[in-house]
Amino acid sequence: MRPKSIAVIIVAAGKGERARSGTYADPKQYQDLAGRPVLSRTIAAFLAHDAISHVVPVIHADHAERFSALGLSDDRLLSPVVGGASRQASVLEGLKVLAPMRPDLVLIHDAARPFVSNALIASVIDALGEFDGALPAVPLTDTIKRTLDGREVVATEDRRLLAAAQTPQGFRFGQIFSAHMRAGTVRREFTDDAEIAEWAGLRVALVAGDRDNLKITHPDDFARAERILGDSMKTETRIGTGYDVHSFVPGDHVWLGGVKIPHHSGLNGHSDSDVALHALTDAMLGAIGEGDIGVHFPPSDPQWKGAASTIFLRHAGNLIAQRGGRIVNLDVTIVAEAPRIAVHAPAMCAVIAETLGISADRVAVKATTNEKLGFLGREEGIVSMASASVELPRID
Repeated sequence: MRPKSIAVIIVAAGKGERARSGTYADPKQYQDLAGRPVLSRTIAAFLAHDAISHVVPVIHADHAERFSALGLSDDRLLSPVVGGASRQASVLEGLKVLAPMRPDLVLIHDAARPFVSNALIASVIDALGEFDGALPAVPLTDTIKRTLDGREVVATEDRRLLAAAQTPQGFRFGQIFSAHMRAGTVRREFTDDAEIAEWAGLRVALVAGDRDNLKITHPDDFARAERILGDSMKTETRIGTGYDVHSFVPGDHVWLGGVKIPHHSGLNGHSDSDVALHALTDAMLGAIGEGDIGVHFPPSDPQWKGAASTIFLRHAGNLIAQRGGRIVNLDVTIVAEAPRIAVHAPAMCAVIAETLGISADRVAVKATTNEKLGFLGREEGIVSMASASVELPRID
């Protein structure tokens, strides 16, 4: 049976000093990795998994502004909590925040591992159906030597019995919360959450780890991370289309492409009736297989009455970002006898680009008439068509 709720703690409270250099001056979790901060990539990886119900970032007390600057937005993303003096203490702060929600399971993950895959997350979750805890691990390939003073070898370990631990490490929430609370009362620093679970007598399973699930620790790790992005984060292009129509009603303006245009009539609809942004939102949702605008913002819901359609557009953009995607280009065609559209097209492009955080040269807005034919020719309404081209990480 699948658990009802699965929460995630992203441990991002360290200062990341070992990864700093002349090129990388910020804490590692906030450093740029191929155009996107490491922490943004890590959080997005979990938000892209449908089974995750809540994500709580645990950050350093000095990093509140840095976190806010990431601009992350998702209903499942909780406000960040300030961590403690150690990783162990930081995890406990995250567990305390989650306690009132009583999730069934919790995954605990290092912020500096931005390449955690959907498959790895699923493997850890599945193992918790049988075990109290689970963690991914990779077999060791080097011969392992034991030394007491850092100079002289005293033994050679059997590497067949050893594995390198990764995160996310998953647990049944109540058990790991209780274990962490007890561990905080003993004079001992545990290296990871699985060790606390072992100390508490919980059964912990190993699942196959991923060598690309890199933990960025030193400046050189960023170079390897860039290579991983180049090799394994290959993309595929998705195309979505949208169509919308609204009839005219008495009024003195219309909203088109996020721009208020004076007119002798208004457009009939539940929100601001922006037919151009509605078509464009549908095109973006279609490109990622997320239904249409009515699925996400039902017209029967009174909270969307009169709402600005830029809200819908931004939501579609956030869904694309959560999947690690990017918008390649957007194309909108508005069909109307009146009002005249062309003069407003540059402003529409600017609003769309700003709403989605992309450059205006990735947006096109065109206008045409229906040559006086049909309901459009009789000036009974406006039609808009749109297409969206989106790049997403390829899943083979």
